[in-house]
Amino acid sequence: MHTPNSEFTVAGLRRSDRRGPVRWIWSHLRWHPLVLVGFLGGSAVMIVLNSMVPALTGTAFDAVLGDPDDRARELAIVSVMLLVVIVLRGGIDLVARLSSEVLAKRLERDARDELYVSLLGKSQTFHNRQRVGDLMARAANDIRQLSNMVNPGIDLIVDSGLQGIIPLFFIAAIDPRLLLVPMLFAAAFVVALWHYMRQLSPVSTRMREQFGDLNAGLNEAVRGIEVIKVTAQEEQERRRFSSRASRYRDSFVRNGLIQARYLPPLLLAVAMAGALWHGLVLYDAGDLSLGDVVAFMGLMALLGFPTFISIFAYSMVQIGIVSARRILTIMNTQTELDHNVAGHRADVRGEIVFENVTFGYDSVEPVLRGVTFTAEPGETVAIVGETGAGKSTLTKLVPRIYGVDSGRILVDGVDVGEWNLDSLRSQISTIEQDIVLFSRSVAENIAFSLGQRADRADVVRAARDAQADEFIDELDDGYDTVIGERGVTLSGGQRQRLAIARALLTDPAVLILDDSTSAVDSATEDLIQTAIRRILAGRTTLLITHRLSQIRWADKVVLLRGGEIVDSGTHDELLERCQLYRRIFAHYDEVEVAVDSSRACTGEGVAVRVGTDEPEEPGEVVL
Repeated sequence: MHTPNSEFTVAGLRRSDRRGPVRWIWSHLRWHPLVLVGFLGGSAVMIVLNSMVPALTGTAFDAVLGDPDDRARELAIVSVMLLVVIVLRGGIDLVARLSSEVLAKRLERDARDELYVSLLGKSQTFHNRQRVGDLMARAANDIRQLSNMVNPGIDLIVDSGLQGIIPLFFIAAIDPRLLLVPMLFAAAFVVALWHYMRQLSPVSTRMREQFGDLNAGLNEAVRGIEVIKVTAQEEQERRRFSSRASRYRDSFVRNGLIQARYLPPLLLAVAMAGALWHGLVLYDAGDLSLGDVVAFMGLMALLGFPTFISIFAYSMVQIGIVSARRILTIMNTQTELDHNVAGHRADVRGEIVFENVTFGYDSVEPVLRGVTFTAEPGETVAIVGETGAGKSTLTKLVPRIYGVDSGRILVDGVDVGEWNLDSLRSQISTIEQDIVLFSRSVAENIAFSLGQRADRADVVRAARDAQADEFIDELDDGYDTVIGERGVTLSGGQRQRLAIARALLTDPAVLILDDSTSAVDSATEDLIQTAIRRILAGRTTLLITHRLSQIRWADKVVLLRGGEIVDSGTHDELLERCQLYRRIFAHYDEVEVAVDSSRACTGEGVAVRVGTDEPEEPGEVVL
């Protein structure tokens, strides 16, 4: 499936019609023509056979009241015919119901696959705007409502619709004049149903939205349970959940009130009385036999099924359409980036060039402004700056997690927008401070970037290089130990070492380290840094860290402040000439440095004394 502006595509998946919820549902259903024919055709034949039962019953009445000599033979014929009709009806009904169930499950499966692929193809900017709980409600409950919409929803509507139409032909066969009452009833039924659906639609929409809010709040509470407990805010969260649940309940009550005022059952009662009166009038005039009246009233009774079942079936269909609309809202949201299937593919050498790059989230104040620098192949560039300077954002632009607003980023001389995303990202590994692990085995987490292609020996080697093998061996099942969701069963340092092992396993041409050793102790950090320095030989590295010990061995340091590059150079060069650089890392050094005013990148020429409690002299700043 290739969708415009999609970061992820799957070849061979069929393209659905997303111009509206009904079109979208129908485009999925028509992918299964044999099942659809089995459902619709089987339902039509079953209703025809069902309508034959009242007609045969009327014939039996006439046989009883007719010639005694022919009574036994006629009743025997009617009995055999009834038996055949009922057996056939049961068999064909089984085919129709089985077809509708298969159709419902295939719609649910196809819609879930399409939504999942769509979510994988959305940009990080899109996902930053979404609530996880609401997305899960759409991916789980709303998708499930599509299945319920087909079976029993549409299944019952098709049956009831056919049972409201086919008996009319049998009534016309008895006497066309008998169509007067059922046709008047049909007209009144359509008007009442239209009014019912108009009232039901906004309530159904509100119910699905409030379920999404309820699910999103529950998801946030479960994910943040530790914060809730340490701050003793259980009661506050209980009230918040209760308030959302109450609004959801009120929508159900409103739905029930609309259903309570459902008019067609009353109209049917009036129609049955009118039909009986009309039939008896014609019987009294000698135009109908008693069997005809019995058959007519039996056929009228069949209209009770569409009347009573519609209050339930149309509600399910309405909820299904609302759910489809909510799903389409997600899938039709245009993402900012394109997979670029036909884009540039090549082995990355590692040259990274930022040319006057400006970027901001959702068109607000830019996070980065006019950033320009070059990382040569195999070079380690440290990105430093105060909190909020835009360091992490800068590194996310290289693998094109976000697209730049202006300027451009070149990898090996090719704009990242012209690269095939898979080719580009598969050669860049990122280790972030906020580690994401999956509820899978340790080995699967390390091998995640390679999937089934990973060899166990390579996994073990990467874990050893990341200094993770020691604690892995102490786990109950070693590399086969299943860790909790997001790695909650591991310490912060253990999670980071697994993330480092995962990055090292891919043998990346470009490695991005975003404060990747912040949760490990000094001894472990030294071991990891030794391994990383050995493995980084020949690889381009963007390093975000506040640890001076790591910055010292960077080939180049880029200093950010407020989204702009203040200065760049080696660590020693910046330490000598840039006051801001010294202020950021003052607590790592215990030396006094004199600064010449002509070489300072910020502030005036002053003497800066670091790590002292002595009062400053005139023209001197204590950091």
